[in-house]
Amino acid sequence: MPKPPICETLKLDQRKLPAEVFERISKRAGLLKEREEKSRKAWESFGKPGRDPVTMGSIFNILAQNGAWIPHLKMAQMRDHWDQVVGKANAMHSYPVSLRDGVLTIRCDSPAWTTTLSYMVPALTDAIRKNLEGLTINEVKVTGPQQQGFSRGRISRKLRY
Repeated sequence: MPKPPICETLKLDQRKLPAEVFERISKRAGLLKEREEKSRKAWESFGKPGRDPVTMGSIFNILAQNGAWIPHLKMAQMRDHWDQVVGKANAMHSYPVSLRDGVLTIRCDSPAWTTTLSYMVPALTDAIRKNLEGLTINEVKVTGPQQQGFSRGRISRKLRY
């Protein structure tokens, strides 16, 4: 016994079947035609006013502003030019560590340099605000060298009697 046609088995309308099958193909053909038309128009308007290329710097500026990278870029700029902010002698013994929630943390080599930079905080804040616009600094913390904690080796070396 011959099998019934697939249209009857799947209960499909034979009048709509070609449109359903070829709809995807016709959409792709239409998109291809639109793409070719845009390409042709782009070549025709090449070099005319309004089609000037955008410099890479302006593209990076747009990305930085939209991506909220400006504070990170300004912080990197401050690290690179730290000697211009605090002076060469102070820059040899201090460096900016972090900027979080408007609090700039500066670490120094010794307590003496920590005291020196602590007295300079108002001048530092003004210099940073003037030279690095867009960097919000509400407070400056100057810290000394990190304290070394006890290591496990020291604890385990206790003398036993």
